[in-house]
Amino acid sequence: MVAGFRTRGQPAALAIVARAVASQRPPSAVVIAGPARAGKTTLALDLTAGLLCLAEDAAARPCGACVACRKVEHGNHPDVHRLGPSGAGGQIRIDQARSLIVELSLLPLEGRFRVAIIASAQRLNPDAQNALLKTLEEPPVGAVLILCADDETLLLDTVRSRCARIRVGAVAAPTIAELLVERGVADASSAAGIARLSDGRPGLALALAASPEVLVHRATLARSLLDLTTAGRRQRLAAGPSLLADAASVAAVVDQPEGDAAADGVASAAPSTSGAPVGPTEGSTRAAPAARRAAALALIETWREVARDLVVVLAGGTGLVREIALLEDYERVAAGVSIDEVAAFLARLDGLAAAIEAYANADLVVDVLLLAWPQARLAA
Repeated sequence: MVAGFRTRGQPAALAIVARAVASQRPPSAVVIAGPARAGKTTLALDLTAGLLCLAEDAAARPCGACVACRKVEHGNHPDVHRLGPSGAGGQIRIDQARSLIVELSLLPLEGRFRVAIIASAQRLNPDAQNALLKTLEEPPVGAVLILCADDETLLLDTVRSRCARIRVGAVAAPTIAELLVERGVADASSAAGIARLSDGRPGLALALAASPEVLVHRATLARSLLDLTTAGRRQRLAAGPSLLADAASVAAVVDQPEGDAAADGVASAAPSTSGAPVGPTEGSTRAAPAARRAAALALIETWREVARDLVVVLAGGTGLVREIALLEDYERVAAGVSIDEVAAFLARLDGLAAAIEAYANADLVVDVLLLAWPQARLAA
């Protein structure tokens, strides 16, 4: 960890941010790109705190102790503005973008800069992105716009070309385990297991550690998917609703919006403008379309991990399996499927996840995947 930065396991990204803080001449617009929950929001807040820090020694910024740093951490600094997806469609709309533009046009109240952080920036709809163009082309003095995007290719070329770029990648499991122990959310033994399951994403690891019941739902999903490799067509299709129900419980914790900094590796932060919970409301008989999409995406994410571990076992790398408790199940299924079949299924997962993001019917996508899931050949 560098100076007072909270970001872990991102040396290249931190070096860029540290230079901007030290020079006090940051780019007027930055895209921080990388996997969901890998620490993009944490890095954005580190940059923000460094720019607004009141420490006299520039090398000590962010100090984490001054009034400005504490305000950034707790989400009540008047010169910091947060924006994220909202509404049933989970988009960032033009009216939200216009409001943010007005805020950035004002002079700073307490610090040297006004900083805006857009979480899940890949959900800016085209009109909202176009509305930002004039601000990107002619940024107000002292304004810094930070876009955190899981998939920067969803941003318009005209937007990306006007932004500096910082890439965030997966964090090593030991580093994530150390973070969990340091935060007091897991002991050393459970931290190591959670770190393996997090796939290099510290924000996801923190969410899993805070809600251990999610680990049970994920394990149930994984075991059910493995069992379905020996099931027939009718049994597979009948399993869809129960799989989505378990996945909804996972999504309610794991699929928090990127704007939720606590889930992205920051202990406390401002509530974002992100919208409704992903789970069904109490007493409802059927989840809203947005909730079913979230559940289907959580199911696909678990499915991807199961298929990945199955490929690992088929390739002879049992020591690299993330969910050690399921190793015997993986070995049982691996005896009846080929690595090519599972690899082809993995490729199909990515395309259908994108289809759900584009508002394909979640139930139909799950049915397609259930029928495409490799059929294990039973031993004679």
